[in-house]
Amino acid sequence: MKLYRFLSSDDTSAFCHKVSEALSKGWELYDGPTYAFDAANGVMRCGQAVIKEVDGDYSPDLKLGAQ
Repeated sequence: MKLYRFLSSDDTSAFCHKVSEALSKGWELYDGPTYAFDAANGVMRCGQAVIKEVDGDYSPDLKLGAQ
C-alpha cells in the first residue's frame, strides 16, 4: 500500500527538519515543494508531499507519522 502525507509549516529550518525526519524514516519526496504567503500571520508557509510504500491494508485510523 502506498501512503501519502502533506507536511506544512512556516518557512523556517524547523520545516526542513520535519521533511528531513520523514526522509530518514523512508518517506520519499512527491513532486516539488509549495510556498504561499500567509497574510493573516504575515509569514511564508511551505509544504511538501511525501509518499511511502508499506505492507498492510489502509485504514483511516492509521497514524501516518508513525509509519
